[in-house]
Amino acid sequence: MIIGERLRALREEKKFTQEEVEKRTGLLRCYISRVEHGHTVPAVETLEKFAHALEVPMYQLLYDGEKPPKLPNLPMEKPGANIPWGGKGKEARMLAEFRRLFSRTSESDLRLLFLTAQKMARRKAV
Repeated sequence: MIIGERLRALREEKKFTQEEVEKRTGLLRCYISRVEHGHTVPAVETLEKFAHALEVPMYQLLYDGEKPPKLPNLPMEKPGANIPWGGKGKEARMLAEFRRLFSRTSESDLRLLFLTAQKMARRKAV
């Protein structure tokens, strides 16, 4: 299934023109046409706009069936079960703090921190 064909079929099923979809999504009509003809592949955010404009759930843009597909029966896994360090408790709080601080650190400072950490890891324990 090509996403453009699906979008066009849903639009025509709702009896919307490309102009109406343009008004509802804020996307240009020429872009809508390019998507429908398969010249452009829209991003997920754009697909969300199309779904909202066409008044359909997101899965209907990607799935031909009448009802949502059944979810596979995956085994439940405890959060952090496969994470050897930082999955719970004090370690998880420390990891969260590192992530917060690293997100605000410049790339050059991050390189320096990683080099320092590598040197520390290579040192023999006293």
